[in-house]
Amino acid sequence: MAKPTRDPAARFSDRAEDYVKYRPHYSQDVVQAVEQTCGLRPEHIIADVGCGTGLTAKIFLENGNRVVGVEPNREMRIAGENYLAAYPNFSMVDGSAEATGLADASADFVIAGQSFHWFRPDDTRVEFARILKSTGWVVLVWHDRDTTSKPFLRAYEDFLLRHSTDYEQVAHKYLATYDALQRFFAPDEVRLIEQHNQQELDFDGLRGRLLSSSYVPKAGEKYEAMMRELPRLFSSHAENGHVTLEYDTKIFYGHLQR
Repeated sequence: MAKPTRDPAARFSDRAEDYVKYRPHYSQDVVQAVEQTCGLRPEHIIADVGCGTGLTAKIFLENGNRVVGVEPNREMRIAGENYLAAYPNFSMVDGSAEATGLADASADFVIAGQSFHWFRPDDTRVEFARILKSTGWVVLVWHDRDTTSKPFLRAYEDFLLRHSTDYEQVAHKYLATYDALQRFFAPDEVRLIEQHNQQELDFDGLRGRLLSSSYVPKAGEKYEAMMRELPRLFSSHAENGHVTLEYDTKIFYGHLQR
């Protein structure tokens, strides 16, 4: 896969508002899965790396956990701090997956929601192992959008391929696989839980979901052409004023040996 040409830390600077409003949120089913498989308890401290606007952190805060968000993008940090302002057990730091700035052995869990594909795996593995306690867990979560099972899903995928700037270069599907992540966790085993979810969107919701993606244009001729076609895409597939994006929420988890 070709490397993206834009700095990953800067890609979402102009998309934070759409991201927090229109991206699919995480359900408490994710927390319950981590409780059942990894023994998560409310007293555990969580480092949410690539925290962004705080969508993943929120469900763990609601569980009573203390969460430290690590995010290199200023606009996303601000959006996350605003979104989670009601939670006193949340804090945000300016850091990256490769250099979190957190203390040694300070986290019971390191989580990353929809962000690990932006990290440099080798450096990230060293850093995660450093900040984790000896019995700690790494939990990597993605919403893996269904692109083939229904006519709208196939049409939306084709729409992205035609109008995006570098969709195929940055799509997480290349790293959100068991085989790819087994290399990250080795010699320990990576395990996987899958949960099915969906997101119903009216036209404004579909527009916002589209524009929250870092690989679509936000101005210029390509943007204008994309926005001219979007109403046709929506009207061709909407039922009762909505279209439905379907996802498999994939939860990869395991230990890291130092």
